[in-house]
Order: sequence, then structure tokens, then C-alpha cells
Amino acid sequence: MKQQRKSVAIDMDNVIADIEEQAIIWYERELGVRIPKEAMHGIPEKDAFPDQEALFRFIHAPGFFRTAPVIAGAIEALQRLMLNFDVYIVSAAMEFPLSLYEKHQWLAEHFAFISWHNIVFCGDKSIIHTDYLIDDHPKNLDFCRGKAIMFTAGHNRNHTQYNRVNSWAEAIELLESEL
Repeated sequence: MKQQRKSVAIDMDNVIADIEEQAIIWYERELGVRIPKEAMHGIPEKDAFPDQEALFRFIHAPGFFRTAPVIAGAIEALQRLMLNFDVYIVSAAMEFPLSLYEKHQWLAEHFAFISWHNIVFCGDKSIIHTDYLIDDHPKNLDFCRGKAIMFTAGHNRNHTQYNRVNSWAEAIELLESEL
């Protein structure tokens, strides 16, 4: 009897799409001040910027999600994971409705190998029933029914309640060790 493949749900923002770097780029472009990534360590994203309304403006502006950089190693890692796992992209995109179309376009450009059948845009990730969830926000991992894996981002560095990976190389190592 063939063994069933395990499933992995993977968040977009700050897991495969570098939203922190995108906010830094947009902040510098709009306000002429470069905020170092280290300034985001251990605090909510918006609090890292002197103009605390800036991040709100950015995430509601056309192009913000569509032009975000890819997290280093994400493309190759997801291609590798797909050899042994059912991989799903899961984003709480309903929080920012403008992001729905842009995130879909972004995935089509950078992760065209992920079928539309494996993309879930939702409002609440507690509906996801996969063996693993890789996410940067504790609020999403708190309700994970499988194994929760926290992908390191500036805002979550003080959280210790989940298995943590700091890179896609570490994520691959962890997941493949569970096969």
C-alpha cells in the first residue's frame, strides 16, 4: 500500500515574500529614510517606522504586494518540498483585499510551478488542516492542527513557543528529517 504524502501549508508574507524588505524600500522611497532590518527585531512591523502610518498606507497601495522581493531560497525550497510533500500556499489575504489579485500575480510570476489548486486565500488560517504550517505570525500558528513551524521575521524574534526556522535551508532540513 502506498503511503500518503504529508502536507505543508506555507504562508506568503515574510515567509516566501519579503514584506519587511518591501516596507523598508517603500519607506525610503516615500520618506527618504532607510530603516535597517534590525530595527524591526522584536517589535510589531508598524512600530519599526518613525511614521507609524506608513506601513498602513503601503499595504493598501497598488503594487505593494505585487512587487515584493522573494525570500532567499524560497523558490528552490518549495520545488524541493514538492518532491515529497503536498505543498499549499496559504495567505490571509482577505485582511487586505487589494492584495488578492496582486498576490495571485506574484505567485504566477515567482512560483508558477504551484498549481492554482494549491493556493488558498482566506481570512482565518484555522480552517487549514495540513500536517505542517510554516508561518511568521503566532496568531496563525496558535490554531495550527498539525505541526507549527515559525519562520523567523523581525516581529516574532521574542516568541519561543514554536519550532523555529531561520531560513529555507533550515525548513528543508526540518521537514525532510520528518519523512
